[in-house]
Amino acid sequence: MSGRAAGSAAEVRRTPGPLLLGVRHHGPGSARAVRAALDAAGPRVVLLEGPPEADALIALAADEDMRPPVALLAHVVDEPGRSAFWPLAEFSPEWVAIRWALEHEVPARFIDLPATHTLAWGREEGEREEEKEEVRVKEGAGEGEGEPDGFLSEPAEAVRIDPLAVLAETAGYDDPERWWEDVIEHRGVRGGDAFAPFEVLGEAMEALREVYGAGGHERDLVREAYMRLQVRAAQREFGDDVAVVCGAWHVPALRQRTTVAADRALLKGLPKVKADMTWVPWTHRRLSRMSGYGAGIDSPGWYGHLFAAADRPIERWMTKVARLLRDEDRPVSSAHVIEAVRLADTLAAMRGRPLPGLTETTDAVRAVMCEGSDVPLALVHDRLVVGDVLGEVPAAAPAVPLQRDLARLQRRLRLKPEAQERELELDLRKETDGGRSRLLHRLRLLGVGWGEPVASRGSTGTFRETWRLRWEPELAVRVAEAGVWGTTVIAAATAKAESDAVGARSLADVTGLAERCLLAELPDALPVVMRILADRAALDTDVGHLAQALPALVRSLRYGDVRGTGTQALAEVAAGLAERVFVGLPPACAALDTEAAEEMRGHVDAVHGAVGLLAEGTERAEETERAEGAAGTGGGAGDSRAGIRGRWHSVLGTLCARDTVPGVVRGRAVRLLLDDGELGQEEAARLMGLVLSPGTAPGDAAAWIEGFVGGGSGGGMLLVHDERLLALVDSWLTGVPGDAFTDVLPLLRRTFSAYEPGVRRTLGELVRRGPGPRGSVADTVSGTPGFAPDLDEDRADAVLPVLRLLLGLDEADVDNDLAGVGR
Repeated sequence: MSGRAAGSAAEVRRTPGPLLLGVRHHGPGSARAVRAALDAAGPRVVLLEGPPEADALIALAADEDMRPPVALLAHVVDEPGRSAFWPLAEFSPEWVAIRWALEHEVPARFIDLPATHTLAWGREEGEREEEKEEVRVKEGAGEGEGEPDGFLSEPAEAVRIDPLAVLAETAGYDDPERWWEDVIEHRGVRGGDAFAPFEVLGEAMEALREVYGAGGHERDLVREAYMRLQVRAAQREFGDDVAVVCGAWHVPALRQRTTVAADRALLKGLPKVKADMTWVPWTHRRLSRMSGYGAGIDSPGWYGHLFAAADRPIERWMTKVARLLRDEDRPVSSAHVIEAVRLADTLAAMRGRPLPGLTETTDAVRAVMCEGSDVPLALVHDRLVVGDVLGEVPAAAPAVPLQRDLARLQRRLRLKPEAQERELELDLRKETDGGRSRLLHRLRLLGVGWGEPVASRGSTGTFRETWRLRWEPELAVRVAEAGVWGTTVIAAATAKAESDAVGARSLADVTGLAERCLLAELPDALPVVMRILADRAALDTDVGHLAQALPALVRSLRYGDVRGTGTQALAEVAAGLAERVFVGLPPACAALDTEAAEEMRGHVDAVHGAVGLLAEGTERAEETERAEGAAGTGGGAGDSRAGIRGRWHSVLGTLCARDTVPGVVRGRAVRLLLDDGELGQEEAARLMGLVLSPGTAPGDAAAWIEGFVGGGSGGGMLLVHDERLLALVDSWLTGVPGDAFTDVLPLLRRTFSAYEPGVRRTLGELVRRGPGPRGSVADTVSGTPGFAPDLDEDRADAVLPVLRLLLGLDEADVDNDLAGVGR
């Protein structure tokens, strides 16, 4: 059916020339009006504001797999990070016009300045101002809030106006969004005149441009010159049966009578780059102003609802809100829905509005369904007003080879991109979960942050991972950028890892990269990384750098075990690195200032944890060799473990004994030896007594205490259960001179404030009672519950029924077990 036949029964517009339909981008009222105007006019061609390079992509909009919101993505071929987006939602007038043209078999064409020029503009602007290579996209009714070239900054001194804000202020509104809702969104096509809204809005914009000219958007003059040339070309081909859908701001310029020569003169000498274009999925969240690649509307979910609701939009919206709150276990009934609708209608009448808008519905939801609380209201705003709708594009859309390989892996691993954040638990012993883990790690290495690893709940084993996933539209740009490294995910990740290893600035960067290569399972990249790691480790003499690098190496050994990756070379480098740390740490700890001492304490903790893991790994490896009948049975696993742990304990003993080592490091060394059973309670108490003697400066003694019982290492419970240590600290603290107490107070406050509230309360209770016999802080005559010196058997017996229930035992079994424990 031809476009002219579609409008044969409609009123024919009276004005000559092309039909100019000025719209607000992403406005559902504009979208409905565009559809009505196209039905009435039945043009033979539809021209759209947008880059002409996308003409070949218009046909994909008819694909059943194309679901808005989507966006046209243009990027520089040799610099994919320089890109621009033209997002389209279901309620965008341009999308409605495209769908109308496809349904009526009418040609649709984009007529804005080609992306090859606008991207070149962006490059020049970025180089001149040294700004980030990120872009902004079109928004608002016109250019006031950023059209597709909005990412191209105007000169800073230009005064940019917002057309909607000016019109709203003229009409007496303080909120442009509310004015737009009242004038456009809450009205229909009255009197059967489908063109009236566009004529009125066009007249308003013409008045604005008479006063403000380009409104601070000087590059619009170039864009509008190109659009006028394209409209003339369409008129030569189709006559006046041409419909133009563009931002209302441009309508006066397209009506302007100019010569072809004048328009071409404005386009002469424009910079140019080679650009590619495709469709990419978009989200409602990215259409909102709060997001990086925003499109200028605060409430895309609300606008989508207004566009899709056939009737009674407020009632349907309140039903959605009620369903969401009920899903979150909020007590919301149908009575709440009825009352919220009534309140919204009442508020609209009181405020003189034709229909309730988002403000009225939000106020009604807060008062009726949320009982005045903004906490559930924030959920409504996030899930419904903004929303997490993620569009889809068909597989036939152009894409870089890396994107196609990623899509193939997503399908094979059943890992669908989703706009809403979710957590994914992976068991690396399962083939599919292992593949998902490798994919996510490889993408992170490529800078595609689809997933973020988080702490696992319920298990700390290396065979389990937890990821927090959310697919953001701009990740399509990151994938395009990563395409320079290879055509498949594994090839690109391998090349990127090798390049990062060569360019790494520190030894810790290389060890971290080795860990990421093991997690991503990149066997071809690992030899290159290990060679560079060995070279850097051999040349680096800074103990701090070596200590930073060791933990990542040891973690890599553990990951290699669970993933079945060969880590022999990594183990050799880790062992050599540990030996160098052992040798260099004592002299490196001498004569440090306060800040350097705190940093060194962190290094000591990190190395201590790494040594424990390295010893366990050595033990497992030797046990495996013995089980398989391999060579090397002369030394047992216990000997190997004792070797590396023994050498480390010797280093810690050296640190404990040297007065030139800062107190915070000496205290930490004593604590680590005590925890490992290499230092007895009596010896620990003796060392603490020496440090807390009157001959030690109060500041050094406070630092020693921080190292011994601070840092969130369970020191509070140590003081609770060892009364001798608590008595030493208490006696020292009460003897600190008044002038020195002010100096050590911040350090002590930092140490004890890290304890759990229950630990602090128990310590305060013990200290409050004061020293008992033999200098203990335990008061044997205290009647305070929970602090008696002996076991309260009656209270202990009270837990037996619960214990039997948890263990599934009868009374005799529990009694026998407890009797055995007592013996």
